[in-house]
Amino acid sequence: MKIAILSRNPKLYSTRRLVEAGEELGHEIQVIDPLRCYMTIASQRPTIHYKGEELKDFDAIIPRIGASVTFYGTAVVRQFEMMNVYSVNESVAISRSRDKLRSMQLLARKGIGMPVTGFAHSTKYTNDLIDMVGGAPLVIKLLEGTQGIGVVLAETNKAAESVIEAFRGLRENILVQEFIKEAGGADIRCFIIGDKVVAAMKRQGKEGEFRSNLHRGGSATIVRLTPEERSTAIRAARIMGLSVAGVDLLRSNHGPVIMEVNSSPGLEGIELATEKDVAAQIIQFIEKQAKPGKTKTRGKG
Repeated sequence: MKIAILSRNPKLYSTRRLVEAGEELGHEIQVIDPLRCYMTIASQRPTIHYKGEELKDFDAIIPRIGASVTFYGTAVVRQFEMMNVYSVNESVAISRSRDKLRSMQLLARKGIGMPVTGFAHSTKYTNDLIDMVGGAPLVIKLLEGTQGIGVVLAETNKAAESVIEAFRGLRENILVQEFIKEAGGADIRCFIIGDKVVAAMKRQGKEGEFRSNLHRGGSATIVRLTPEERSTAIRAARIMGLSVAGVDLLRSNHGPVIMEVNSSPGLEGIELATEKDVAAQIIQFIEKQAKPGKTKTRGKG
């Protein structure tokens, strides 16, 4: 098979591992920077060009679209879909998962457990917003933040008011969430391929840090999931329409609660923590699924 990996940096661990796994399984792999693609939008014969040449004869693509290039990256994925190329994650599903508010509304509509969440843009009724989610301590997030950036823990109502007012001054959309204290600064990343959790790790924030992101110095260890955690993670990925996803959940007193569904989950942390060849499992999934005409929008919203 001829497979394209849409990635801006071929040296990233995840991109390198997918190239290695694909080549070991006998496939032709090409890394393509989606921002350097340009397209003809036509009903008869849509095309994509890259470095002066037309991209053609691909059987499948693996989108590794960074959050900062979601708009153009998903346009390139959509163009491949118009060309009848199988995408392991489809453009609509990527867009859906990247919009934090939209994704949470979709999960809530399907009854998935989540922290109590408030959303605002420029409200002056800060105290009412804080009360809506049960008061401090609470977590305040910028809607566009990634990897723990733009996330603040406010331990008192007064601190929460100050942070919300500061964010409001930036004219940003704000998420205000219940703080799950019993999680102890740890979350669980479930790696989904198809309808299975193929690997899971517990990410623990460093001392004094409530964010568990590995980019922020957190540590990762293998973890055994409960049946409820496993099914919740699989349902969350399915609701987003993602075939490959990283689902982040917390262990709360009222069961697992979903924090985020990631459409381009990193491979380094999960492979090192679990010693599983996740990259090869993604390629093997594509081998089974990549048939002409197989790409279609899954789910709604």
